[in-house]
Amino acid sequence: MWLTKSFNELTTEELFSILYLRTRIFVVEQNRVYQEVDLNDRQAIHIFNWIDGQVAAYARVFKDGQQVTFGRVVTAPEYRGKGYGRDLMDHVMDTIKSHFPNLPIKIEAQVQVADLYKKFGFMPQGAPFIFHSTSHIRMTHKPLAG
Repeated sequence: MWLTKSFNELTTEELFSILYLRTRIFVVEQNRVYQEVDLNDRQAIHIFNWIDGQVAAYARVFKDGQQVTFGRVVTAPEYRGKGYGRDLMDHVMDTIKSHFPNLPIKIEAQVQVADLYKKFGFMPQGAPFIFHSTSHIRMTHKPLAG
């Protein structure tokens, strides 16, 4: 079941499952040491697929200055290859359209998933760069009308 919630609307079980998945993938699986939980979590809209008491796919969306951004896009390994990543991106784009209409969209994507974002209309900007020991690229998307 796809859910979209503010930080204050998350249950403790949902928050735990979100943070568990993010740490499992972005810190442990990708072997990166960084402050994975950050202050953006409190202001973000959290989008996730809740299946059998755990988060199968997740992303967060938030306003950053005069633009909107999203990140922490992840699918649990046991749910990969089932279309959840594409569904998640549909939910991300719908959330941007409804909560942040007419704002430019800018993300910093891991290079290995940039092609997924291109399928949703994102364009690379500049050269790849290293962020938290992983190659990233800035990408932009035109504002979405509400």
